[in-house]
Amino acid sequence: MSQVFHEIEKKIIPILQKYSPLTIPEIKEKTGLESDQVRRGVEWLKLKNLAIVVEFKDIIWTFGLRGDEALEKGLPERILVNEIKKGNTSFEKLRETLNFDFDAAIAYAKKNNWINFFKKENLTTISLTDNTEESLEEKYLKKCKELTDGEQIKTIDTKELAIPFESLKNRDFIVDDTSITIQKISITDEGKKIKLSEIVTPSGAIDVEAAVPEVFVAKTHPLQDTINEIREIFVTLGFSEILGNQSQPCFWNFDALFTPQDHPARELQDTFYLDGIISKKIATSKQIQQVSKMHKNGWRYLWSIDEARKMVLRTHTTCVTIKYLADNKSDEARVFSLGRVFRNEKVSYKHLAEFNQVEGIVMGKNTTLRDLMGIQREFYRRMGLDKVKFWPTFFPYTEPSLQSMVYNERLDKWIELFGMGIFRPEVTKPLGITKPVLAWGGGIERIAMLKYGLDDVREFYNNNLKWLRSVTKCQ
Repeated sequence: MSQVFHEIEKKIIPILQKYSPLTIPEIKEKTGLESDQVRRGVEWLKLKNLAIVVEFKDIIWTFGLRGDEALEKGLPERILVNEIKKGNTSFEKLRETLNFDFDAAIAYAKKNNWINFFKKENLTTISLTDNTEESLEEKYLKKCKELTDGEQIKTIDTKELAIPFESLKNRDFIVDDTSITIQKISITDEGKKIKLSEIVTPSGAIDVEAAVPEVFVAKTHPLQDTINEIREIFVTLGFSEILGNQSQPCFWNFDALFTPQDHPARELQDTFYLDGIISKKIATSKQIQQVSKMHKNGWRYLWSIDEARKMVLRTHTTCVTIKYLADNKSDEARVFSLGRVFRNEKVSYKHLAEFNQVEGIVMGKNTTLRDLMGIQREFYRRMGLDKVKFWPTFFPYTEPSLQSMVYNERLDKWIELFGMGIFRPEVTKPLGITKPVLAWGGGIERIAMLKYGLDDVREFYNNNLKWLRSVTKCQ
């Protein structure tokens, strides 16, 4: 008895009988069908027990944001070597030339045994060793250049390339690997028995406008999309992300920021304390001594180390950035932190007891408040917010201080977003920080409310499926 098959099936069956197993792209190439047609035809054949689909995982790699740059100009350590060959051997001049790639270039060049350091008085110079031949990472990139024009390509699983690939994976935005699912389609024994002469085309037309079941595919939460977008913007602006614990000693959450121990913000009405928990090691003895001295001289009271040892749920992420500056003695810094913070506030349409905050700092010799305003304007522009202005204001640990305001077209008014300023000497001096530090921070939910046109911050946490399904991925 003749069997009834669709035109799509008529093209797929003989190909599978001859070449099985095949992938979707291979069937597409051999039949001339579109990918969607092939997938549809394979599903029909599966239902008729004429085809088997086997899935397996494969790995592809892609060039990251700086992969093409590395292919064209070389890795930072090779650029460093080339600069030294030109006669540029001064530590400071090389730092200025390589800018944000300097630290990575020094680290990897030293690892490859390409450079030596010489220090005379206050001047540090760098010279090359006798061995500056290609590193494994460079050989890997050269191989990539031969095999691809920057598009996706399967990794080559060999001992020769596995090590540099893993090394480059750990470096920012050069290469990355992604796991993908590949389908192999085979003809069943029953399918092999079908004779082409028995294949009959069904009568009647196909209604391509017929209704199909509504499917809600999984996607990330709109608030998480906003967090990811903010992270990507600061990374592309040359910032590095730093992390910190959500529970912090009062020393870093308050004392290091020159907040007196009798300040109302430190009371239970405003801050969540961890009952019965104290921190034994809060900072170095010198840091504790200097901060204590600044409090005694500045606020004129008897500073208590027991108060500083109390643990709290962090009220801001500034505690992460100030500890980073205190522990990493460098002349320049350009970092940001993203994370959840906690404040004992009454929940309302614009306030939550816990929310997400972004915080950033820039430290350098000639940084000014104008630089800070420029960074903020560029950040808001990339978030799609063009109308921005700054108002003078007061914050306890910055002076001068500004408040950034963004115009909300829908509400027809200016909305307060980020606070910013330059850290006061009372904050930086006890921790041995001598350069100006530009600082800013603000709630991410406020930006997300503007982005998605919400008037109530609680909408992000109400699990309203109707709203979540209606939100488009690109705003």
